[in-house]
Amino acid sequence: MTDATDNGLVIGVADMAIGSTTDQQLITYALGSCIGLTAYDPMARVGGLLHFMLPQPSSKGGQKDLKEFMYATTGIPRMLRRLVERGAVQNRLILSASGGAEILEGAANMAIGKRNRTMMRKVLWKMNLQLAAEDTGGQAARTMSLDLNTGEVLVRSKGNRSVLWQDPAAVSAKG
Repeated sequence: MTDATDNGLVIGVADMAIGSTTDQQLITYALGSCIGLTAYDPMARVGGLLHFMLPQPSSKGGQKDLKEFMYATTGIPRMLRRLVERGAVQNRLILSASGGAEILEGAANMAIGKRNRTMMRKVLWKMNLQLAAEDTGGQAARTMSLDLNTGEVLVRSKGNRSVLWQDPAAVSAKG
């Protein structure tokens, strides 16, 4: 579920949102084995944030009940299509990812975080896209946000806040 706060739009698990500069920022919490994927077009100044849980739908599940943003294989293409519909150009998109950790004790044999990371890269490769930045793997949960005015992507984990991606032109203008 996507909720509005004073800080912008909060994207829930298995959900996605698209925004522009008027929305300020997109943010998602509790990225354990789930992955947060941001996409930002600096020219159109439109971006999206997807919080997917699993690599792909089960072959047993029915397509009519499919939650498209729950999976990398369905959520990533859908988010990118929506961005293009809002004026983004796919080959200008700056993509960043966070999450994909292995945080559940005893679940190492399932390796959901690793499978999510692998499938995300495969989907992006098929779309001729690659990540500009990532903070994935490990054993810590993360919070991820995308500033829709600047494209800056922040990640918080274990009380530490770090810039995952920011426009190199903005960095050189400061310094």
